[in-house]
Amino acid sequence: MSSRNPQGGAPPDTLPAALTAYLAGQQEAMREALRRLVLIPSGTGHKPGVDALCREVYALLAGLPLERRILPQERYGDMLIAAVRPAERAPRILLAGHMDTIFPADSPFSGWQEDERNFYGPGVVDMKGGIVAGVFALRALDRLGLLSGLPVTWLLNSEEEIGSPVSRGLYAEEAKRSAMAFVLEPTGTRGEVTTGRKGRLGMKIFSRGQGGHAAMVVEGKKSAILDLARVIVELEGLNGAFPAVSVNVGQMAGGITPNSVAAEAWATIDVRSANAEGFAFFRARLEELLVRRGREGMELQVEAVTEVPVMAATKQNRALYAVISREAARLGISIVEQFRSGASDANFIAAAGVPVVDSLGPIGGHGHSDREYLLRESLTQRSALLALSLLAAWQRYEAGTLFPGGSSGTAE
Repeated sequence: MSSRNPQGGAPPDTLPAALTAYLAGQQEAMREALRRLVLIPSGTGHKPGVDALCREVYALLAGLPLERRILPQERYGDMLIAAVRPAERAPRILLAGHMDTIFPADSPFSGWQEDERNFYGPGVVDMKGGIVAGVFALRALDRLGLLSGLPVTWLLNSEEEIGSPVSRGLYAEEAKRSAMAFVLEPTGTRGEVTTGRKGRLGMKIFSRGQGGHAAMVVEGKKSAILDLARVIVELEGLNGAFPAVSVNVGQMAGGITPNSVAAEAWATIDVRSANAEGFAFFRARLEELLVRRGREGMELQVEAVTEVPVMAATKQNRALYAVISREAARLGISIVEQFRSGASDANFIAAAGVPVVDSLGPIGGHGHSDREYLLRESLTQRSALLALSLLAAWQRYEAGTLFPGGSSGTAE
């Protein structure tokens, strides 16, 4: 019996060595690709920069058996979708990545730096490093004659950092045609792979008072800022009141001058929970607070801003993780399973009932800060891991052994 892979290319037992050898020869090309991406300012609100980055990634995918389409956007940066031909084949493997960063075009954190251990720059690990790892994983598979047999669709969006208001719908559409999904957010120093994430609820609370001159209003003073401050203390007091629920008031503002009583004030609320029960708890406590404070004379109003569903750690997600863990062992790479508090586009994919794993990108840290870095040796390692995992997961899916109980499931 032949030991060659039925899809062609190198025999299965030689794949890790073949992929590693190919990517080792691509280290400088990967470094240069990452440097070019990092030097393009692509904060979510900077459409020209995100558009330029989109076209750079489009060019990086040239020469592969992919149908590439740029999806023009009016408000946000253009998006990119690339699919192994024939794109209409279903089910498919969905890859997810984002091209935007949190850093505005005029951010003092700019440019590119490197040393023997790390690369540094805005978005270097969150998630331009993931994009480069994904591009070269596909190149490696193509070089070994294995990519054309994998029905991969890669959607790269442009507004993930603000909750994917447009692309969450695109992910839902692609998820309907997908058997599984891999998200290229960065990983931590232990090589974590994410099988579950908390959901997120974003809200804005408004307080209305009665304006007046600060020197004149003493008795019966009704300050919107003071009322809101009392509410904020209560909201922050909900931390620890229910398992795995966190509440954070991250912004507040109000008033017009120091010598006037504030007639209006507002604050933003970020709520995270690992399950629906946690969100139900928060909503009930918020409603009780609003009713009680209303009886005391406070004028309060709450507006929902965004809602990100929970990504439950399902049996199917863990089945994908098991495949990745085996491939990591073949490469000699250490990984661990993780449930993360932060949300990503994986949450929207999971909401469509599709098995999904996240944090397949390179190792790094201090994302969303001017200390952001990427461990340079992890760029090739995680690229090889992604390539092997895509191939192994699809082969097991086609054999009917990846999800014995079906493609959707419940959290354990």
